[in-house]
Amino acid sequence: MHHHQNLGDAAAMNGMIPPYEAMAMYEQPKPRFIFKMPRVVPDQRSKFDSDELFRRLSRESEVRYTGYRERAMEERRMRFVNDCRKGYAEISMVASGTNLQLYFNANHNPYAQEQECDFERERGKVHLRSGFIMNGVCVRFRGWVDLDRLDGAACLEFDEQRAQQEDAQLQEQIQSYNQRMAESRRIYHTPQTPPEDHHHRGGPGLPRGPMGW
Repeated sequence: MHHHQNLGDAAAMNGMIPPYEAMAMYEQPKPRFIFKMPRVVPDQRSKFDSDELFRRLSRESEVRYTGYRERAMEERRMRFVNDCRKGYAEISMVASGTNLQLYFNANHNPYAQEQECDFERERGKVHLRSGFIMNGVCVRFRGWVDLDRLDGAACLEFDEQRAQQEDAQLQEQIQSYNQRMAESRRIYHTPQTPPEDHHHRGGPGLPRGPMGW
């Protein structure tokens, strides 16, 4: 009686890789184009003005500090001040339930037109400004938080200056991608056979000889 083993089983027993698996087949590399996900939408201003969430957030409303909720109030006050001085704060816009992780420049610059984290502007409060991209739109958080109650009021504004910068980067990204695609088509383009050549090459339904061969 003959016992048959397939090549894969025999090679596995011998600790070898079958020849056809070990051979590396050469394949001509194909062009790869990585298009990064855009950070912003094409028309930021229009979305900010028409989107229902942005419409709600653009109206001044109640905000609260949400960090360290399980801690005592006195410790939370201390931690909030420390976080602000380090350049970040966890804030919730209560009406919409939107939680934000704000980052800002906490360094006091006497030459700055407006501080991003200002403890001096109003006694017992800290005024905060923080710019970021939300749902593809450049916005700026502007508001204040009471240092005793850890709540306050704020809104989101459209950040025109940063929006222009992001729009310019988006256009450069799109232009670069289109140029690479055009270059790829030029290099890897395969000429198409003209329709009339079928008469000479025996295309579908067109016999080449008297017997249709």
